[in-house]
Amino acid sequence: MKKIGVIGAGTMGTGIAHVSALSGFDVTLVDIEQNLLEHSLTSIKKSLKRQVDKGKISQEEMNTALGRIQTITEMKSLSSEDIVIEAATENKEVKISIFSELDTFCPEKTILASNTSSISISLIASATNRPEKVIGMHFMNPVPIMKLVEIIRGKLTSDETTEKVKNLVEVLNKIPVECNDSSGFVSNRILMPMINEAIISLDEGVAGVAEIDDVMKIGMAHPMGPLHLADFIGLDVCLSIMEVLHEGLSNDKYAPSPLLLELVNAGNLGVKSGQGFYTYERGSKEIVVAARFQS
Repeated sequence: MKKIGVIGAGTMGTGIAHVSALSGFDVTLVDIEQNLLEHSLTSIKKSLKRQVDKGKISQEEMNTALGRIQTITEMKSLSSEDIVIEAATENKEVKISIFSELDTFCPEKTILASNTSSISISLIASATNRPEKVIGMHFMNPVPIMKLVEIIRGKLTSDETTEKVKNLVEVLNKIPVECNDSSGFVSNRILMPMINEAIISLDEGVAGVAEIDDVMKIGMAHPMGPLHLADFIGLDVCLSIMEVLHEGLSNDKYAPSPLLLELVNAGNLGVKSGQGFYTYERGSKEIVVAARFQS
């Protein structure tokens, strides 16, 4: 593989473009909004500069990586990629639409991968005429740092596609772990119900925000408490994944917390909006429990 297309210039797409370019691939980053593409390139430059400052890469490697990334606003320009990795919003209809379009103009050789964190790969693949070349590549956030990539085979994903993608992940200096195509896969089937239960515990007055996070950090050796982690992931993303779990597994134990739904509807999405369970100020590393949750 030499050419990688990335759909979506958000946090995950930006990270995937970063590690792909740094690993020697020509990257085409696609988003319908030019301002998001510009912001993505700025973020990649800053991230690469931090790596240079820490002595992890050279200035020349940074410049070469940046030179490998081009940005476009129309997917139909993806005409020669070996693989396209979709990292759009975690919405079933959006992903199905993207894959249907990609299937019409990407070359027959092109593997179509999704960075979905919970949606069925078989369902996404059904929107194409190449289900054997559709696969899940679930990167972890932040992509440049986290080593794991969940590899999810759809019902018709071929052995050849799976091996090519696992080899690609290793070239990206990541660790591929294969799992079956079930709602939430492994990571979010376990993580999101824990986060949801932490939110329910907060809502029922079991303990406060900081106390819940401290118990999990100090007592369970988690590097970040579940409520802080939810803010970091994005409360809207957490809600979307819980809804996929609830619908896909038909079990009320996966029903999203009413408090989670309330916060998302109010626009309190965590770090990205400046407030969730904690309050975040740009330029400050200090986090403070949001006013509504202070006793």
